[in-house]
Amino acid sequence: MDKASASGLGEDLYRAHDDKGRLNEIIKDCHSFAGQQSHYLLKARKINLNEDGTLRRWTYGEKDEKKSCKTILMVGETGTGKTTLINTIINYILGVKFEDKVWFEITNEEDDNQTHMTVYEIYVKEAPFSLIIIDTPGYGDTRGLKYDQQIAENLYILCRSVDGIHEIDAVGLVVKASQNRLTDSQKYIFDAVLSLFGKDIEQSIVIFVTHSDGAYPKNPLAATKKAKVPYAQENNTPVYFLFNNYKGEAFQAECEESDGSVYRTAWNLGVDNMKKFLEHLEKMQPKSLRMTKEVLRQRKQLAACVQNLQDRIKMMELKQTELEQTQEALNDHKKEMERNQNFEYEVDEAYKEKVPIQQSWWLSWLLYTKATCCPVCEENCHYPGCWWVRDLSWCSVMSGNHCTVCTGKCHYTQHVKEEKIYELRTRRVKKTHEDVKMKYMEEEGKVKEKESLVSRIQSELREVESEKIRLVKEAYQCVMTLEETAMESDSFSTLRHLDFLIEKMEETGDKVKAQKLRDIKQRADSENGGARAYIRA
Repeated sequence: MDKASASGLGEDLYRAHDDKGRLNEIIKDCHSFAGQQSHYLLKARKINLNEDGTLRRWTYGEKDEKKSCKTILMVGETGTGKTTLINTIINYILGVKFEDKVWFEITNEEDDNQTHMTVYEIYVKEAPFSLIIIDTPGYGDTRGLKYDQQIAENLYILCRSVDGIHEIDAVGLVVKASQNRLTDSQKYIFDAVLSLFGKDIEQSIVIFVTHSDGAYPKNPLAATKKAKVPYAQENNTPVYFLFNNYKGEAFQAECEESDGSVYRTAWNLGVDNMKKFLEHLEKMQPKSLRMTKEVLRQRKQLAACVQNLQDRIKMMELKQTELEQTQEALNDHKKEMERNQNFEYEVDEAYKEKVPIQQSWWLSWLLYTKATCCPVCEENCHYPGCWWVRDLSWCSVMSGNHCTVCTGKCHYTQHVKEEKIYELRTRRVKKTHEDVKMKYMEEEGKVKEKESLVSRIQSELREVESEKIRLVKEAYQCVMTLEETAMESDSFSTLRHLDFLIEKMEETGDKVKAQKLRDIKQRADSENGGARAYIRA
């Protein structure tokens, strides 16, 4: 959009909609809500963008490639009035005036809005720009880490798809005017979403204050500041916009009972603040989601790395047990070894078995029924979370067409995605002295057979420990990278791994790195204790 057409977006919208007959054309294609003649559902097209429908797109109108596009990400808890605010913005873009006595909504699937991410594309011919609103879930049934995982997955899909979202003009945090503190769930939701963005997004974050009477929103601004939620500022003042949140269906009753002055005041508040918001957008440079895509990729690699790390360490510890049992058997049969006699002993042998994924009911709505596995290494490389990619080169744990997780860093073509995962098992098996000699003493002399066997076992134990240390440090480096790039580095999807990483880092003897991990955890506990408790609720 050139400077001439870009100036005064708010005023241009209302000038563009002077033709009163245009609303009648819109209404012809709408469905009216039962018993509410002035309340209409827009004719919009719905497309699911992933397999399970938790990411969908509603499109109203036809896209004009010549127009610029403004993209807004909305974040807010259920009950703050986010859905009504979105419809308020859409009505403004449609040019609806108070005198028109109508109200439009783009969808009536409010229950799904609590659990699904929705992209609204608004293409109005008379408007000087196109509008995209990304509505994140308010929480609903998506408590805790499920929410974090779903948001990350769906944003990652939007960032990577060809016709997805590649720039953000504004992130809107929705809070109620009456709030004097953020709830634990609000703090969690804000952190979960904002942690997925790079630090350059901070000046694009604005505050939408709903249920407002037009007064200065002292309480919600103080609550947001106290919760250390980042936001844009102008002249050391938070950038905020006020909305009353009168819904369209209240319009007719209000006008019948009085002169409609209360509703007109609420309507005008929304119009004035929409003009201010669009004026603010004009001054903003859209933020590329390139860094966000990188944060998401690293976040996924971290989760997959730590999950894989835990499995591999468990396998190593089981192997250590088996080696120790073998060592004990050698000590118990010294005489037989000296006489070169065979003997039997029992050990707990570790092995891997590929089994169908046993899905918990609370993950069923996320369709975590598939995993990316490496048959060469016999490892789970990405589970849960890899259910949407068809081409495994697109899997977020792949880099340069090779896996960043499995032991052999194998090519993506050597991986499979299926409804099975590798599980660690143990079985009690009988071994003999000859078995041990065949494994460790192929070309060794028999003079110091016992000492050589013990030496070989101890050497293997040291190799296992060395690999464990390497894997722990690899996960540590991923956490530190996220600390540098993500705006809210204390993401709960990252923090849930810290206890495990701290314990394993301490076992390596690296006190400096262990302390850095403890510092991250302690800072998160002091700032987000309530939100962390919320995810465990």
